[in-house]
Amino acid sequence: MNMRPLGNRVLLEPVKVENKTESGIYIPESAKKKPKTAVVKAVGDGELIKVKVGDRVIHEDFGAKELEIEDRKYLIMDVKDILAVVE
Repeated sequence: MNMRPLGNRVLLEPVKVENKTESGIYIPESAKKKPKTAVVKAVGDGELIKVKVGDRVIHEDFGAKELEIEDRKYLIMDVKDILAVVE
């Protein structure tokens, strides 16, 4: 399915965070303090868009609409809620 957000919104696919350390210890969800990262899957046609498809980004933890399409989780959020591009 093809989807293109409107305006200054982006479609993101969240990156799974490993819930186990290298030594095999499981980390509970409440103890994770890692930033929220995702991969940009589509961008809107707004003037404020500074990211492109394929960029790995760090984003705010709130303000996103969660979707499930074809058994995959996605987020649609305003581009202002993206904090940084990871290079």
